[in-house]
Amino acid sequence: MVLAFPEYDRYDAVGLADLVRRRQVSASELVNAAIERIERRDRSYGAVVHRMFEKARAAAAGPLPDGPFRGVPFLLKDLVAAYRGEPRTSGSRFFGRWAPAEHSELVERFLRAGVVVLGKTSTSELGILPVTETARFGPTANPWDLSRTAGGSSGGSAAAVAGRLVPMASGGDGGGSIRIPAACCGVFGLKPTRGRNPTGPSEGEGWEGFTVEHVLTRSVRDSATMLDATAGPDVGAPYFAAPPARPFVQEVGARPGRLRVVVSVEPVLAKSVHPECRAAVEDAVELLRRLGHEVVEAALPINGDVFLRAMLTMLAGQTAAEVRDAEALVGRKAGIRDFETSTWILRVLGEACSAGEYQIAVRTLRREARRVATWAEPYDAWLTPTLGCPAVPVGALASRGALAVAERLVANLELGRLAKIPWVADKVASRIFAFVPYTPFANATGQPSMSVPLFWNAAGLPVGVMFTGRYGDEATLFRLAAQLEEARPWSNRASPGL
Repeated sequence: MVLAFPEYDRYDAVGLADLVRRRQVSASELVNAAIERIERRDRSYGAVVHRMFEKARAAAAGPLPDGPFRGVPFLLKDLVAAYRGEPRTSGSRFFGRWAPAEHSELVERFLRAGVVVLGKTSTSELGILPVTETARFGPTANPWDLSRTAGGSSGGSAAAVAGRLVPMASGGDGGGSIRIPAACCGVFGLKPTRGRNPTGPSEGEGWEGFTVEHVLTRSVRDSATMLDATAGPDVGAPYFAAPPARPFVQEVGARPGRLRVVVSVEPVLAKSVHPECRAAVEDAVELLRRLGHEVVEAALPINGDVFLRAMLTMLAGQTAAEVRDAEALVGRKAGIRDFETSTWILRVLGEACSAGEYQIAVRTLRREARRVATWAEPYDAWLTPTLGCPAVPVGALASRGALAVAERLVANLELGRLAKIPWVADKVASRIFAFVPYTPFANATGQPSMSVPLFWNAAGLPVGVMFTGRYGDEATLFRLAAQLEEARPWSNRASPGL
């Protein structure tokens, strides 16, 4: 069956906005085309967990801001991003139908850019896990293989873009949550520099500055154009990144020159990396050299165990605080049945952690981040696999057997001190970080980092590679990404069924 406006699938967000600007299509036609695709295709993906179709139709029919994305359909990740009067569940049963009373500043800026919000996309509970499989909404499938994960925590947004529901959707990245699903779903995902985008008005920073929001896109120019529209401090910002020398979109298509790129494949947060992820990096290295860049190899000089323990302590403390914040918002106490077992265990760990232990963990992370940034500083970009393995099957990271029993015991009895026993914490962490052993470092350092879809394996799954730039230097990443996109176009690759 032919869908409305068949050409819709061919365009990125900038391209659709240009059609609206030249009156070749109306915003209402684009919104209706997106809605039809959500209703038909998302039955397979499970990406859109809250629909705002009538509000979107009304917005498209009325006056829209004359921004760079005027009339373009858009989806918001159901975490952090607050849209006035619309539910924000953070992927959790606890929130019910709770809705914020005001837009977050970033959402205001998205709207001023001209997008039309059609709904909310799925996320892992509180954005913690690198897969999107919640007790509340179920799993989000990868459009390239419905038996595989779309990644997390911005899995719904990545699946929506890969499945051509919308050309662009919002995401947040506290340990890789934009780049992980971008790699799984074969789309472009940039985590901007810390402080580049606003976090207000209700938040000062997320996860000790680890968390940054932006978008997942089909094209590099969409990402750059949206960052131009949203970047800059808001009132009360605790810090912000220095403004760029010129608009980011002007970097797209500008020659990057001969870059010096360091390659580091050996994962320090895991024991090994999948051969296909190595192959993706080797392929990228060959392409970089063909484009005239210098590529050198070097090992990351960091103690992975020290970094991992400190990050888990920080994450546990933040989870405990987020549960308390949720209780204040919803107006009732939370219990174990309100949250998933993994979330509740982190909350238990966080409540058992002393203020001193928490601060030692934060200081450790900042020291290790300095070490990483100093090591990377001589290079224009740092190349790694995005993930430790290709997109895993849905359910692959779930605990089973004795570990699942131990987790339930800790959660039900709230045995915070018992949860610190290495057998419990290390088993959980090793399973998760075998999948995502590279992404958290850029969150610790605050550096911009992007997953680029250059490689597909023999089974037809995308396998992303990741480039991390100097602090504040998204410009170099955009120039490089655009060059790679020109040399190896990816947006014309369609997932099965499209």
